[in-house]
Amino acid sequence: MESFYDNVSKESLIYLGIALLVLIILYWGTSLILKRLGKNPKYLLPKSAFKKLAFPLVLIFVSVLLRMNALRDLLNLEEAGYWFKKASTILFIFAMAWVMIALIKIVKKVVIKNYDIGVEDNLKARKVYTQFTILERIFIFIIILLGVGFTLMSFEEIREVGISIFASAGVAGIIIGFSAQQFIGTILAGIQIAIAQPIKLDDVVIVEGEWGRIEEITLTYVVVSIWDKRRLIVPTPYFINQPFQNWTKTSSDLMGTIFLYVDYNVPFDKIREEQTRILNDTDLWDGKVDVVQVTDTKPNYVEIRSLVSAKDSPTAWDLRVLVREKLIVFLQQNYPESIARTTRLTVEHKDNQQNNA
Repeated sequence: MESFYDNVSKESLIYLGIALLVLIILYWGTSLILKRLGKNPKYLLPKSAFKKLAFPLVLIFVSVLLRMNALRDLLNLEEAGYWFKKASTILFIFAMAWVMIALIKIVKKVVIKNYDIGVEDNLKARKVYTQFTILERIFIFIIILLGVGFTLMSFEEIREVGISIFASAGVAGIIIGFSAQQFIGTILAGIQIAIAQPIKLDDVVIVEGEWGRIEEITLTYVVVSIWDKRRLIVPTPYFINQPFQNWTKTSSDLMGTIFLYVDYNVPFDKIREEQTRILNDTDLWDGKVDVVQVTDTKPNYVEIRSLVSAKDSPTAWDLRVLVREKLIVFLQQNYPESIARTTRLTVEHKDNQQNNA
């Protein structure tokens, strides 16, 4: 009898040793391939690729060992075979989900490293970064959802309950469908943003009257960084269903508008010459647009609209502020009589002073 157990233990030990050797070879081979791919300029995998995959791969190997009869024979735990198999299944599902998520992150890192979002003309980089960021979160959400589903379905009791629930869903399914309609619509809006891209990361937008930049895009909400450091949290369906301004939809360059209200005797050509001189003296101007136009007339003043252009919206804002200030100083110093005044109120004030005297 003892010899029988000894033979069983020896066979189990041999099988377990062979399995461990095979798993070690597979692990070593996988690490060698990934490291070589990381050095190959055709692939250029990040150096941290194997580190991200190492631990979940080990968990997969451990799940295989837990399913082996040899391990249970060696530990004399035949009665616990059901729990070993169940633990192996759960561990395998968990490790595979981890591997898939790690692969998604590696692919994203490989792709976006070729696009620098910090350069001035970063439109293409922001498109790629936005698409991969949203799609990454979609795939991770799906992987986690499937992983949890497969884990629960591995238990017979839960599977039977699930089948009975599906069989008698009926009205309950309709109620749940209506309840989840808004959530599903939000998820679909996130997917639509990733594909159609009405907004991208770092886009300059005006939402609800607030000027800011798109700082983060998730499946359910978008974070807009307001110019005064506040954060505006907007649901993703807003950018599908509501109108908003996107100043950098097709390019980062932008035109700025300055309005001046002056008297009728203002010399328009002199204002045009002064604006050209101001623009030539600053690095904020991109050299494209320099226009001065009379856009409206009122009984007491003339409206002048000045158009200037810059490489992006923050620069355009600074350029507008600079040109407005310089033109006002120019009028004060050279043509003070051209500054619009409300003459009627001034006369009434003098008449009141005479009456009081």
